[in-house]
Amino acid sequence: MDSLIYLNNFINFERKNMGHSKPTQVSKTYLETAPLPNHGKTYTVVSHKEVMDHTKKLLDQHNLKITKSVFRSNLNANVAQGIYHINTNSSDSELGMMFAWTNSYDKSTRFQCGIGAYVFVCNNGMIKGDMANYGRKHTGTANADIALTIARQLGQAKHSYTQLIQDKDEMKNVSLSTKEQAEFAGRLFIDEKLIDSQQLSIVKSEMSDPSYNYGVDPDTAWMFYNHVTHAFKVNHPRTWMEKQSKFHEFMVAELLSNSQLKNRDQVKEPEEDIDIPQEIELDESTFDQAANIFDL
Repeated sequence: MDSLIYLNNFINFERKNMGHSKPTQVSKTYLETAPLPNHGKTYTVVSHKEVMDHTKKLLDQHNLKITKSVFRSNLNANVAQGIYHINTNSSDSELGMMFAWTNSYDKSTRFQCGIGAYVFVCNNGMIKGDMANYGRKHTGTANADIALTIARQLGQAKHSYTQLIQDKDEMKNVSLSTKEQAEFAGRLFIDEKLIDSQQLSIVKSEMSDPSYNYGVDPDTAWMFYNHVTHAFKVNHPRTWMEKQSKFHEFMVAELLSNSQLKNRDQVKEPEEDIDIPQEIELDESTFDQAANIFDL
């Protein structure tokens, strides 16, 4: 009980009136038909449609079958995200494979993509910390770089998914008391800045009365992991992948064995037969100075 009081003090500390509105789920057509930006010839347009087409083609090339696709964006589709659940025929009964990407038209975020996992019972996400680091600004050879990035990620998909299952299994065996969970939550809020006051409140609520049955003792690292990733569901697509990956690395570094940190990933080179898209450049005279600032 003292730990929950301690956590509640964190929530009240430096509380901001920022709040989250629910991210908007949209159709594939909505993203495909969204107007392209006019940011001048130094800005390489990478359309949401290009990203979706290349993702589908490369998933097919790697024999990774999509079972579900979820697309989210702001109202003007200036920032969009695709999340794909993938059938792996894995024997693991708790985690499925996931591929996700984030793309923007308003220069608010770099393109990002990565292989992750999702928890069957609740759709909470997992993204390895080193999987979302292939962010690329929309300049120069961005089109080609993005195609290569997707290829690299999918080329190591099975290895990354297997590693996430291993991380999950190890966290299930790591004890984490209520007091320790409260301390971790406070660090995520104040030190790491991965959750805000509203999400801290969500974590506190989940610790008291979980929304899902994760099949483990409440005093385990895996239980706490899901409390936090459940709170991440309110994140905007612009920050969702980055915060997921940083949180995963936080948990690995803090709780998992040193052996887990060694040789975690060896990036494979992309396949040589993928199609590289042509560059799209826009005239600087059409620069739109009234670029929309989204707020879901």
